[in-house]
Amino acid sequence: MAFEAKLSRNDMIRCALCTDAPCEKACPGQLPEKLLRSIWFDNSRAAAAGLPAENSCAGCPAPCEEACVRPGEVPIRNLILRLYDQVKPGAELFEAGGNDRLKTDLCGVPLENPFLLSSSVVASTYDMCARAFEAGWAGAAFKTICSMDIQEASPRFSALYGSNRDMIGFKNIEQLSDNSVEENMEIFRHLKANYPSKFILASIMGNTEQEWGELAALCEENGADAVELNFSCPNMTEEGLGSDIGQNPDLVETYTRRVKESCSIPVLAKLTPNVASMIPAGEAALRGGADGLAAINTIKSITGVNLHTYVAEPSVRGKSAPGGYSGRAVKPIALRFITELAQDPALSGLHISGMGGIETWQDAMEFMILGAGSVQVTTAVMQYGYRIIDDLISGLDYYLLENGFANVREVVGLGLSSFSESTDALNRDTVLFPRFDKDRCIGCGRCSVSCGDGGHGAIVFSEDRRPKLNGSRCVGCHLCVLVCPEHAIRPGSKRINRK
Repeated sequence: MAFEAKLSRNDMIRCALCTDAPCEKACPGQLPEKLLRSIWFDNSRAAAAGLPAENSCAGCPAPCEEACVRPGEVPIRNLILRLYDQVKPGAELFEAGGNDRLKTDLCGVPLENPFLLSSSVVASTYDMCARAFEAGWAGAAFKTICSMDIQEASPRFSALYGSNRDMIGFKNIEQLSDNSVEENMEIFRHLKANYPSKFILASIMGNTEQEWGELAALCEENGADAVELNFSCPNMTEEGLGSDIGQNPDLVETYTRRVKESCSIPVLAKLTPNVASMIPAGEAALRGGADGLAAINTIKSITGVNLHTYVAEPSVRGKSAPGGYSGRAVKPIALRFITELAQDPALSGLHISGMGGIETWQDAMEFMILGAGSVQVTTAVMQYGYRIIDDLISGLDYYLLENGFANVREVVGLGLSSFSESTDALNRDTVLFPRFDKDRCIGCGRCSVSCGDGGHGAIVFSEDRRPKLNGSRCVGCHLCVLVCPEHAIRPGSKRINRK
């Protein structure tokens, strides 16, 4: 896919992704809001494929831009014109969601698509789950059920932001469901009665081996389709719970076995990333009878410190503590653990439900290509709402259609054979030089600065403000490719290093 064949978030960075968007109300054709959201979530090709045949923006004075909550700061008309002119010609027309391409299963239980809410505040009440199901989510891992008295801290969230105030990392010190077990069982019954085709994954945490079994049995009796064992919450106030269990393979095996003896529905062990390797816990869960694994939960973190009070964030009456880190910043770590689990021969055949930084359909595809059979989302929903499911579904559906896949199951694990556990297996005899696109280059010189101060001094910035490559010094590291703000540097020719 050519770079020009899609638009990206950078093209509309000032868009606030409004609820009940004023731009859409002002548009005679009622176009902008969903289209802008699709661009934001890397889904411009599917959006362009579904555009009306008539381009109503061509002669429009763009009242949408004046109605915007940031008037004049979002080039709405230009974005839609580019969808028509640059993207639509190369996009096939299709009916998103109107086929069986996205249908899959979790341990044999049917899913209408691979997208679930992960166990958290986004799936903690009947109303929230119902609205999510109506929006198109295939199911939900309900916020962890326990018999403990849960009292949350306030505030309990903090975040890291990019230079444009785009949230890239999120910390929480939240614990488990503060509903009683009986209240949660009533929610399950009502959800299953009103949404029988939706998947209910009951996340549970017990204090004792007996309690793990009792909670699993109750969840099955009240309509849960599967049970997820929370061996991974990093925020528990008592020792021996949450991630403390996930760091102890013996406990993982013991509690998993007890749950399997107590219910007949599938059992998933949700593993902690606060370990060097998930393999010991994953294999322990398998020995205990687990039907699948879920990963990753949040990573213990400190996101920042107030320079005036000297207290880490979030500050709770002058005190703080490590909390669980999530969001797009953790995706690389999550993908590493998913790949580790999927490549372990001992775990072959276990369903992996992947999570950790999934925000777009492309994020989800990366998890599936590396072995996840389903995906779960929380932080992106907390930031943008349940409505992101529209672009998760249509973007994935379009990708499958465009690449000739009949069903989403066909992509699971496709990338595993190309991934090596060690860098020893990588070819070191070839240098892949960068290539400069003169038409896209704006002459900023960022590539020269980065190469000179952080690379090998292989880029000369000429008097005409154009980069030139010194091939004798270039080692093909591609730092310049990454730092270019205009994506004007791409892989070019190769050189074979002969000994």
